[in-house]
Amino acid sequence: MKSTTLAALAAVILPVLSTGAMAGPIERACMPSERGGNRALCPCIQGAADVTLSRSDQRRAAKFFSDPERAHQTWISQSAADDAFWDRYKTFGETAKASCSG
Repeated sequence: MKSTTLAALAAVILPVLSTGAMAGPIERACMPSERGGNRALCPCIQGAADVTLSRSDQRRAAKFFSDPERAHQTWISQSAADDAFWDRYKTFGETAKASCSG
């Protein structure tokens, strides 16, 4: 009886969790963006972020969706930390392109 109740509860809760509550910062930023809004593409891009960027880097990169000038400022920065981030961000972009272009 308990296992049937748990299975029914999981069948209701898991789809809800997998839609928005479990989305990472990149996916959440991608969905409302001009370039995003694609229910297949945005989770794929998030998957690429999950394997190439730390959570902190993901939060930073997510801001680029709403403020592309921020990405440009990071790219032209002379800071060693920004250069290191940009290298990781380029790897993320290459991974996303290879994984998500169809």
